[in-house]
Amino acid sequence: MSLDLRCVILQPRDFVPQPRGFTLRVGVAMCVLLWAVTGVSQKTPDTSVPKYDRQTEMKTKGVVEEVNLLTVGTRKDFTELIIKSGEDKVHIYVCPKPFQEEMGISFIKGDEIAVTGSKVKQEASEVILARELVKGTDTLMFRDDKGKPVWDERTGK
Repeated sequence: MSLDLRCVILQPRDFVPQPRGFTLRVGVAMCVLLWAVTGVSQKTPDTSVPKYDRQTEMKTKGVVEEVNLLTVGTRKDFTELIIKSGEDKVHIYVCPKPFQEEMGISFIKGDEIAVTGSKVKQEASEVILARELVKGTDTLMFRDDKGKPVWDERTGK
């Protein structure tokens, strides 16, 4: 039994010509699709996350009244301390909970602390983004001298 294999060679004349504007329409459609995909995939800046500002850096000290976990930007586990400083209550944003746990840091009501940080607007109130915190004899660094967090912003550690 023999197998008959035939090879067909197509010549340019065998192709059906497309209307003149077809190629242009396909090209435009591909460009629009590429621009749309690129635009959707770009990350928009998160304006809900307060930015450290060296120009507003200040120092304060007080006694911890509350320890809370807040949602800040995409993080749902950001540690906030509310301290009583004189007659004022001051909100301090410290760090993500995973970083705090990894460093073995804990805060409880009654802790006396001193904070160096940036006073910024967060929604309708003012908060301090902690750069350095002194608790007892421990000095804890949460941001470098330019205000950049020392924890990994993706993992919170």
